[in-house]
Amino acid sequence: MPPEKDETLPAASAGAAPEPAHDPVQSPRLTDDQWARLLEFGEPEEIEPGDYLFRTGQRDYNLMLIESGQVEIVREPLGWVGEVVITTIGPRSFLGELGILNGQAAFLSARVTEPGIAYRVSEENLRRLMAEDDELCDILLHALWARREALRSGPAALTLKLVGSKASSEFLALRRFAERTDLVHTAIDLEDAVDKTHHADYLEERGFTKADLPIAYVQGEPILRATPGLVADRLGLSYQASTDDFVDLTVIGGGPAGLAAAIYGASEGLRTVLLDAVAPGGQAAATSRIENFLGFPFGVTGRALIGQASLQALKFGVRVYAPCEAVSLTTIDEGLEVTLRDGRTIHTRSAIVTSGAAYRTLDLDRWNDFEGSGIFYAATPLELRQVMESPVVVVGGANSAGQAALYLASNGCPVRLVVRGDDLSRRMSSYLVTRLLEDPRVEVLTRSHVVGLDGDRYLRRVHIDRVGEVEARGLFCFIGAEPATSWLNGVDRDPEGFLRTGVDIPLDALGEDWRRLGREPLPFETSLPRVFAAGDVRRGSMKRVAAAVGEGSSAVASVHRALASVGGVS
Repeated sequence: MPPEKDETLPAASAGAAPEPAHDPVQSPRLTDDQWARLLEFGEPEEIEPGDYLFRTGQRDYNLMLIESGQVEIVREPLGWVGEVVITTIGPRSFLGELGILNGQAAFLSARVTEPGIAYRVSEENLRRLMAEDDELCDILLHALWARREALRSGPAALTLKLVGSKASSEFLALRRFAERTDLVHTAIDLEDAVDKTHHADYLEERGFTKADLPIAYVQGEPILRATPGLVADRLGLSYQASTDDFVDLTVIGGGPAGLAAAIYGASEGLRTVLLDAVAPGGQAAATSRIENFLGFPFGVTGRALIGQASLQALKFGVRVYAPCEAVSLTTIDEGLEVTLRDGRTIHTRSAIVTSGAAYRTLDLDRWNDFEGSGIFYAATPLELRQVMESPVVVVGGANSAGQAALYLASNGCPVRLVVRGDDLSRRMSSYLVTRLLEDPRVEVLTRSHVVGLDGDRYLRRVHIDRVGEVEARGLFCFIGAEPATSWLNGVDRDPEGFLRTGVDIPLDALGEDWRRLGREPLPFETSLPRVFAAGDVRRGSMKRVAAAVGEGSSAVASVHRALASVGGVS
């Protein structure tokens, strides 16, 4: 299979490094005292021209401090196009970007051009630095984040290139994975009007067929019929355990409850792993605007909130793996064993299940045909690009549906909000109800149902009882979800599948293990000792972002008590 041809990069941009203006965030000027403190966390080594401090594709590379000498950051050759020098780094600077905090494979290389001395900061020392020196931690974190953002619009974005059709749910899944995991990437839609001429013969020129789509190019090498899992494996984002790995806490699910649990656990000294079957964020990442979350008087998008929480998790040393789907959880002699979809296992002393819920669908003909090509379960910029100011239908009567309707309307889409009940305020916050009823771009249809779908490869029309057929480029479905608990065996749950915890667990569901422990389940603890639940998956939860964050962080207090009763934390 041929490597990818980099047709989007002008030939003049290859070769010598550009001379960018100094960015005080990406390249902070450190004081003598700050630099001296930073060097204390590193081990010195001599560097010579031609040495590589890290290479593209290398996993678990280190933060490098340049005391003297010079290093250039290079995007290595992609297919038929030569290398590109992104920038140069001189004395009293450091090398690295955000991926260094999560074990992501390097997508650029660092090559020495002038001799000098560099200090290598091990992962252990980097974690110690971020825990012990708040000032240096803030400087590093801002710089690593800013560098990641700056790389999005340059040649580095071509190190991960996604190619497919917007009519493909598989291509949409790839793009959602890349965006939610904050990967530097480029996405090419072969059906986009702007790209049609340029990419008319894209597949034929490369010897591919439509059956090979979507294609992910990693460092110029193609992955055919790419999935988020295959890309994650190549990038070092899937779980890689050694035989002696044993963590204190495994959080299963990366929504607000899971992120909060992981952050609080890691910040309090627990070796913590966070798993998500798709990518961190859960349903909150799909929320266009959250206005009742403490501390955000002007509202915040779900994507922004989850992005900052994910960065916070990395700051405290949480290892985030996605997509990593847990398929079973069992008790072993020393703790618990979590088995992943690919057969790999995680040994852990405790677990918090925050796996959330799966979206419900409507029982309609051709529903599966239009998933990803007109039917969506989120309203974010990714989905907005699919409907392009066209009329849409939003289905649902709770906050998520109301927020989606307002978001789509504010971005040029005429919206019909279809609500089964006759009282919009029964399940929706009053501020949303008021805005919806006052917004001329939103038509609220109560006591209504979607009864049919029509279109070719894309959704074109929606049939609504009491209204008839309406034009619709998108149908956004927010009719609730079912708890994602079917993978858990032997854990007590209510008739709807939600996990019972604490005093809510009936006595007859507590077996011999509890009698040996000599205690009752702690708050948020399930019927399986040292397995906890928080967020939407737990019976009685409020189903709000703020409540999920509170539950996730509170569950960690019970984790500490449970671990203390069986020998504490490693």
